[in-house]
Amino acid sequence: MTTPPTGSAAGGTGTFAPRPGAAPLHRQVLAQAGMEARLLLRNGEQLLLAVVIPVIVLVGGVQAGDRVGLDFDHPVVDVLTPGVLALAVLSTAFTSLAIATGFERRYGVIKRLGSSPLPRSGLLLGKGLALLLVELLQTVVLSAVGLALGWDPAAGVLGALLAVVLGTAAFAALGLFLAGWLRAEATLAAANLVYLLLMAGGAVVLPASAYGWFGDLVGWLPSGALGGAMRTALIDGATAWRDLAVLLGWAVAGTALTARTFTWE
Repeated sequence: MTTPPTGSAAGGTGTFAPRPGAAPLHRQVLAQAGMEARLLLRNGEQLLLAVVIPVIVLVGGVQAGDRVGLDFDHPVVDVLTPGVLALAVLSTAFTSLAIATGFERRYGVIKRLGSSPLPRSGLLLGKGLALLLVELLQTVVLSAVGLALGWDPAAGVLGALLAVVLGTAAFAALGLFLAGWLRAEATLAAANLVYLLLMAGGAVVLPASAYGWFGDLVGWLPSGALGGAMRTALIDGATAWRDLAVLLGWAVAGTALTARTFTWE
């Protein structure tokens, strides 16, 4: 009688022995984050929102600043660049996430992921990490464009980092709420409409002071708070704790709404 080879069904533990079981959670989350980031960047519409539109807004705003009579206490490029960085967070964490998640629900992608070893908390963590990865790319591109236009940022790294993290949390929660509440087509229309309204009148690109009396109101919107926090950090080198508190409040409220209304199919 011959001896069964190592790793066979007879109980060996060789090279080809099966090892059923899920990968560690951190590896699952990182794999999901990588896939989510690649999907965002491969989609032409999402790439337009994430990079192209913010670059156009920055270059066009700086070039036209003197001609349209923009009057700030600092150079136009120093005011607009932090605002456009905030706009990039809005475009990715809210608009792109809402649209992508809405169609993932429609086509049953999230439902099928729910049957995988990746828990729902891991799916959300993966989406959050993917957003931060895309935002890092946006920051590199927009900062390079801003520096080429003469941007001279202050060293408010802590304030800017906190603003990006809390802004991402707030807008991602609101984006998931929108995607879980509306049908995919309605989410597409609503997300783009909200993006345009906040870009034009939400004190994200321009400071709240540019809106007159209305600026006192838009400062309480997540867009106004994010734009204000970014400008405070990158113009004054300080941390805007009040704006960060507003972002935290929106993040908590958006998370609560999403938890109550979001459905996975």
